[in-house]
Amino acid sequence: MEGKSVLFKKFADVNSIDIEVDTQDVDEFVKTVELISPTFGAINLEDIKAPECFEIEKRLKEKLNIPVFHDDQHGTAIVTLAGLINALEIVNKNIEDVKIVINGAGAAAIAICELLKDKGAKHITLCDSKGVIYKDRPNNMNKYKEKHAIKTENRTLEDAVKNTDVFIGVSVANVLKKDMLLSMNKDPIVFALANPNPEIKPDLAKQTRKDVIIATGRSDYPNQVNNVLCFPFIFKGALAANATQINQNMKLAAANAIANIAKKPISEESLKTHNIDRLKFGREYIIPSPFDTRLKEEVTNAVYKQAKLDMKK
Repeated sequence: MEGKSVLFKKFADVNSIDIEVDTQDVDEFVKTVELISPTFGAINLEDIKAPECFEIEKRLKEKLNIPVFHDDQHGTAIVTLAGLINALEIVNKNIEDVKIVINGAGAAAIAICELLKDKGAKHITLCDSKGVIYKDRPNNMNKYKEKHAIKTENRTLEDAVKNTDVFIGVSVANVLKKDMLLSMNKDPIVFALANPNPEIKPDLAKQTRKDVIIATGRSDYPNQVNNVLCFPFIFKGALAANATQINQNMKLAAANAIANIAKKPISEESLKTHNIDRLKFGREYIIPSPFDTRLKEEVTNAVYKQAKLDMKK
């Protein structure tokens, strides 16, 4: 978490302090953060597992008059949406029409599901280690899963993936098998975000389907979904606007700004950082580099403007 503070400073020139709270009790944690909050302009929550993370964030947002943001949830969701916006544009599909499977039902998965719905996604199947999260499933459920349960005859991930357009994995390694990928629709989009080993390795995915667009959480493959693309600038924009919260509109604004950067010619500085000659918007480049210097200005400004707009309402 000391490293997280370094990233805030390095990428967005935002000062932060790493504070560890030695408790697994929700009430104790919330009370601790509430008591120290007058010192800070905003609170970034980190490394809190589901479902406790949802309750902690909800209660702190209700109690505090400064932004509270759980990066494991919303940072992942924002960058995932940014990449998906561009991938869908490349394959000429609309978010309202595509069928999406999200494998994993923890902090990041629930946040991704909710942000995609706010962007217009209508056909999402959420899965966990027990399979499809369907209406009235009797086991391994909580209110956060219940919110996104659907009526379906599908029960396994293999069933759910058939004839879908998008697979988003925030789960475990190697769970997306070759046959599953082959069962997806034309131009499948795969975000295999488990680290360090993704749900399917990009090399295997590309060998299996020449038309696949794949992103991972790793820096040694193209299309890295990296939270540093957004969280420093989300906070910088929110702090500059004197916002009291980071709402869904601000998250969507950040995602749109990140997506737009990838469509513009990349800076010489970023190319030098990656020791490459060129990057062009396309299947191998749907998400900007974390070292793209435009992120600081463009994502920050997008969040700032949205925060100011929302504050006027």
